[in-house]
Amino acid sequence: MFSRADLKARAQQIEKDYPDKLGLRVHRALSWFERANLCEDDDARFIFLWIALNSAYANEIQREQGTERSVLDQFMSRLVALDQENLLYELVWTSFPGPVRLLLDNPFVFQPFWDYQNGRISEPLWKSKFNGARNTALRALRDTNQTATVLAIVLARLYTLRNQLMHGGATWQGSVNRDQIRDGTAILNNLVPLVIHLLMDNANEDWGDPCYPVIA
Repeated sequence: MFSRADLKARAQQIEKDYPDKLGLRVHRALSWFERANLCEDDDARFIFLWIALNSAYANEIQREQGTERSVLDQFMSRLVALDQENLLYELVWTSFPGPVRLLLDNPFVFQPFWDYQNGRISEPLWKSKFNGARNTALRALRDTNQTATVLAIVLARLYTLRNQLMHGGATWQGSVNRDQIRDGTAILNNLVPLVIHLLMDNANEDWGDPCYPVIA
């Protein structure tokens, strides 16, 4: 994984060369990544890491083109396609398998489970969706050409976890959500610096205007 010092040194040059768009995006993402690694608990670390990821991918045009989840999936697919060093590939097939399989078996980070709990769908339906999604993910994990698919599956589960935390649906350091918080934090802590690195590696790409630009 890239050290924070290395990323920061490179980001300073990016901010000089691409100040209005990519420089601001990278600056923000790196600031939240650095803050995440000052945290002493995984709840706060996960939240700051998600903000770092959000800083990297969100932009004003895309906010009007689809849901936040779909925008994130498109962004990650684009990074996979641009990843000449196969860093995301290595991350998925070397670092992710264990935590990913734990997430796949955890209903508490599967949104249809909560839809059932809230009376929106039936118990057989959520279980069918859970088994179907799990089987899709396991098939993707057997195919090394499916890096973008695996990332989309992982981030879908982590997005549910993000919603639980950000919308007050969890207790700080609560005893009932430790596994998913621990695994989700570990995954994001490896993924976010790679995302920042790949953005800087592809500085000439059009990543769009960052949300809420700096107004002097």
